[in-house]
Amino acid sequence: MSRARVPKRIFEVGEEPDPRFSLANERTFLAWIRTSLALLAGGVAVEVVSLDIAGELQLVVAVLLVLAGIGAALRAWFGWSRAERAMRLGEPLPSTVFEPLLVGLVAGAGLLLLIGTFLE
Repeated sequence: MSRARVPKRIFEVGEEPDPRFSLANERTFLAWIRTSLALLAGGVAVEVVSLDIAGELQLVVAVLLVLAGIGAALRAWFGWSRAERAMRLGEPLPSTVFEPLLVGLVAGAGLLLLIGTFLE
């Protein structure tokens, strides 16, 4: 007797892909989760540590990093599920627009920190 696999909208369609591809997809998921945790920790650290920049600017940087971390966690789940479903259905792997957004958020936070150090 086999256990039901969830989410059903992914595992109950198409054919079982080569396990190597599913495991690679899972590793990518876990890499995005690690990225998410690092961004969240960075956001908390920026807010908790006393930096020589304006308090409002420090808060903006912290919020940007936390938002990027939340986005990376969402990207992990939706990226994994879309890729797994595409592999099961024999479709091309989906593209994403999140990575340029993530680059913008992190680069923006870094630029704000840099600018803030020169303003103080």
